[in-house]
Amino acid sequence: MTTRSPEAIAILGGTGDQGLGLALRFARAGRPVVIGSRKEDRASAAADEVRKAVAGADVVGLENAEATRRAEIVILSVPFEHTAPTVKALKDVLVAGQIVVSMGVPLATAIGDGAVRTLGVWQGSCAELVDSMVPDGVSVVSAFQNVASHRLQDLAHDVECDVIVSGAKVPRERVMELCRLIPGMRAIDGGPLANARFVEGFTALLIGLNVRYQVPSGMGFRLTHLPDAR
Repeated sequence: MTTRSPEAIAILGGTGDQGLGLALRFARAGRPVVIGSRKEDRASAAADEVRKAVAGADVVGLENAEATRRAEIVILSVPFEHTAPTVKALKDVLVAGQIVVSMGVPLATAIGDGAVRTLGVWQGSCAELVDSMVPDGVSVVSAFQNVASHRLQDLAHDVECDVIVSGAKVPRERVMELCRLIPGMRAIDGGPLANARFVEGFTALLIGLNVRYQVPSGMGFRLTHLPDAR
């Protein structure tokens, strides 16, 4: 029987740039990391990359369903067009008490258009789409959409970016604690999950700014005059 660890963080899509960056950061912070992929060999290869970069990293690569079984917090780091199929495939695996973190953005690249535009989502946002699909008792939190993968993977420097976290209060606070494991990342209480629809749109804006200002490593943003944020 698979044992679910309260400390482990599962990252589905951890073979991609942003998911791999989060895996590196959480492993460096000393948390057990489970990288998930549709193909176990790809997940294992990504886990090897993390071990090479972070001495003593507690990381394993598994197929998505098995990765989901190993952790209480499951981060979805997959392109928008793969979000619904991924969640649908996990409906019999997710159980009450788990937290699913949606970091997807409905970029228009999903239909062959540009990354500087977003698509309309009936539920209001990618995060709310995920929320409509998970089993009862599974919480969905929105976070990490606006952190550049280059910044995450550059372990020599702090990330220096705010992350707006939205969802129900208790799971939201747990994900905010994850943000604080990453040097230079500040967690911002974004309130209810419905606010994800505003945060997701920032990604398209940042992509356009990166192009216009020629910042290939990616911009982030900081909110000012927030005395209680850290």
